[in-house]
Amino acid sequence: MSILKDKKTYIVLFIILFLGCIIFAVVNGEGRSNGIEDFPESYKPYLEELATKHPNWKFTALYTNLDWNYVIDNENEFGKNLVPKNYSDRWKNTKPGEYNVEVDAGWVDSSRQAVEFCMDPRNFLNEVRIFQFEGLSFSEQTNNLDGVEKILYGTEFYNTKVSYVTSTGQTINMSEKYSDLILRGGQTSKVSPYHLASRIKQEVGPFLSHASISGTVSGFEGLYNFYNIGATSSSEPMGAIKNGLQYAKDGKGASEATKTKFLIPWNTKERAITGGAIFIGDSYINQGQDTVYLQKFDVTGSSLFWHQYMTNVLAPYSESKSIYTGYKKSNLLDIPMNFIIPIYNNMPDIPTQSPSIEPSNFTDDNTKVYCNATNVNVRTGPSTSYEVITMVQEGNQMTRIKKGVGTGDRWDMVRLSNGIIGYISQNYVTEVPPVQIENIEMSLDNNVIQKGETKKLNIKISPEEAKDHKVIYSSSNPNIVTVDSDGNLRGITSGKATITVKAEENDVQATLEVEVYSKVTDILIDNDDVYMQVGDTFKINAYVEPDDANEKGIIFESNKQDTVTLDEHGNLEAKQEGTAIITVKSKENEEIKKECKVTVVRKMEDSEIHFDSSLNVDSLEISGINYDKNKVSDLKDLITTDLELEFVNYKGETLGDNDIVGTGSKILVKENGILLREYTIIVYGDSNGDGKINSVDLLVLQRHILELQKLDSIFMKASNVRKTSSKPSSVDLLLIQRHILGLQEIEQ
Repeated sequence: MSILKDKKTYIVLFIILFLGCIIFAVVNGEGRSNGIEDFPESYKPYLEELATKHPNWKFTALYTNLDWNYVIDNENEFGKNLVPKNYSDRWKNTKPGEYNVEVDAGWVDSSRQAVEFCMDPRNFLNEVRIFQFEGLSFSEQTNNLDGVEKILYGTEFYNTKVSYVTSTGQTINMSEKYSDLILRGGQTSKVSPYHLASRIKQEVGPFLSHASISGTVSGFEGLYNFYNIGATSSSEPMGAIKNGLQYAKDGKGASEATKTKFLIPWNTKERAITGGAIFIGDSYINQGQDTVYLQKFDVTGSSLFWHQYMTNVLAPYSESKSIYTGYKKSNLLDIPMNFIIPIYNNMPDIPTQSPSIEPSNFTDDNTKVYCNATNVNVRTGPSTSYEVITMVQEGNQMTRIKKGVGTGDRWDMVRLSNGIIGYISQNYVTEVPPVQIENIEMSLDNNVIQKGETKKLNIKISPEEAKDHKVIYSSSNPNIVTVDSDGNLRGITSGKATITVKAEENDVQATLEVEVYSKVTDILIDNDDVYMQVGDTFKINAYVEPDDANEKGIIFESNKQDTVTLDEHGNLEAKQEGTAIITVKSKENEEIKKECKVTVVRKMEDSEIHFDSSLNVDSLEISGINYDKNKVSDLKDLITTDLELEFVNYKGETLGDNDIVGTGSKILVKENGILLREYTIIVYGDSNGDGKINSVDLLVLQRHILELQKLDSIFMKASNVRKTSSKPSSVDLLLIQRHILGLQEIEQ
C-alpha cells in the first residue's frame, strides 16, 4: 500500500504529539565507577551533583601530597600571578612598594586571597568552571570541525578563511578556515582542538588584528604566535608581545632540533597554530599538566611552581567558561569526559571566597534555616550572575554560615545537609523558629474516597504554640490521589497512595494511606444485535467502564434459555428458532446494563454456502479480508452460494459491487427475503468502518483511549489488532501507526 511522504510525516508528528505515553526504557550501565569515591568528603557532594546531571562524566582524584599553605606561599610570589590593574584592591597585592606596580602593561600582582580562591578546586566544581580540570588530550570520538567552529563563534576566527602576510609584505589567501588549521593542529600535536580554540580565544581573540597574530609588528613582520608562547612580561611597550614573537622567530636561542620539532619559525599561520600546539602538548600536556588548571598552577612537575603557562591568575576560571560554552553549543556536554582535580593536604574547611564578594555585606552566623519555596538555586556567589551549584526544595534545612546584611538584594552563605557550601537569596530563606512543631496527627473521616471526590484532611499540630506553623502536603502517587496546600484530597483513579504532611521547619511528619475507589459508570459490549442459526455458538465480549473500576465483575442473563443458552462468560448457543434478549449487568450496580438482541433462524447446511479458505470465519464474524481488495465484488468472488447475499455498511446502508467493505459491514444471507444469517466483517486496524487503515483510524482510537469519544462494539474489537481479550490500548495505536508507515503489517 503506497503512502505519500507528507502523509507519513503527518502521522509521525501525530504519534509524537498524542502517543507520549509510550516510552522505551533505556538501560543504563551498572557498576560503573565515576571516581567520586576516591575524593575527600569536602569534594564529594559537588561531584555527586555533577554526576547526576552528566552520568558519562568521570572524575580523577589527583593527590598532590602538597601542604596547602606551602602551595599558596610558593604561588604568592611577586609577579607570578597577575590581575588587571582596574580590579578592586581585594584582588591586588597591596604591600608597600608592590601595590599597583605594573608587571605587564595594565597588569599587577595579585593578592594572596586571589591566589587562594583561584587555586581551591572546590570553588569550581560546578557545571561551567569544572572544565578547567578537563583532560586535554586529542580524542577522535569527541573532537570535530563543527565543535571547533562553535567554540570560535563570536570571534573573527569563526567561519573565516585564513589569510596572512609574509615577511616581504605579500598577502597569502588560503582556501582553508581557521577551524581546519586548529583541528589539524590538534591531530598532529595530540592536543584537543577544542582546548586549542579556547586557548586562542583567551590569548589573542576575538580580533584577527591582535598584534601577536597580525604579522605586522615592526621587526617581526610575517611572524605569528597564536598562544603567546614565550610572551613573558616586560616593562617595555608591547614587551610581552615582542617576546612572544621573538620566540616565533627563533625559539629564543633554541636548538635546531627544538625549532624543527616546534616548526619554528612560525612564519605562516598554520605553522604557528600547529607548532604552538606541539609546544603545548610537549611542554605541558605530555608532561602531566593535562588540564588548564595544571598549566597555570604547576603542582605536579619535578620543579614545582615555575613551569606555568600563564600569569593571569583567573585564566583557568575564564577559559573554563569558553570551553563549557563551546561544548554546550556543540551539544557535547553529555559525552564521556574525564576531569583531573587536584587535592592538597590540610585544606581549609571552607574554601576561600572570591575577592569580588564584599565581606562587609555579611556577618558570621550559625543559624538553622530552611528553604521556603520550591526549586531554589544555590549559587557559587551572592548574585544570579554566579553559576548554579545545586537546587533545594521547600522545607530543606541548611546552616547559615554568613548572613547577608545591608540594603538591596541580600544573599546568605549556607552549608547544605550534604556539605555543599553556596549562596542562596535571602528571599527564600526562613529561620527555623525557636518553638517548632513536635508532633503532627493526621486523620480522615473515611480513608476510602471515591474517584472524583474531594475530602479534607484533619490535622492536629502540637505544641499549641506551633499550630499555625506551615506544613507541606504531598502524595506518594498524584496519579491516584492529589493533595493541595490546604490538605484537600481529590481521588483521580483507583488505587492506594500515601499522604504525607511535613513541617516546613523540620523533619516532623505524619503519613496516612488512602484508597481511591472507582465506581462502574457504564458497560460496553461488542455486539448489540446478533443473528444465529440453530446449533451456532457465539461469545459476547463485555467490559466495564471506566478501565480503573474496582469491581469488574459482569452478569450475563438470557430471557429465553430455551432459545439461546448462556453461561457466565457470555458464551451463547442457539437451541431453536426465535428471539432472545441477552442482558449484561455490572455486579457492582445491576442498574448499569446493556442488552443484545439474538435472533435464531434455521440451520443452514454446509453445502448451502462456502467461503474461500483465505477468509477467517469465526461463528458470525469474518476477517482475513485483503484490505487492498476489499470491494463488495472482491468479497463475492470468495463466497459460493445459491442463497441471496446483501452487503450493507455499518450504518445499514446497502453497498454496491464497487463499494468498499469495512469494519461493521455485514453480509446478510437470505432465502426468499427471509434473513437466515448475518455475518459481521472485521478489518483489524479499521477503527471507523471506511475499510481503510490510515491516520483517521489513529485519531479515532486515540480519542477512545483518552475517553473523549467511545468506540461502538465492533469498532472496539477491530481496533484491538493484537486480537486479545482486553480492550484496545496505546500498544494497538502504535501497531496501527507502524502499519501505516509500512514498517509492520497488521495481520488480518
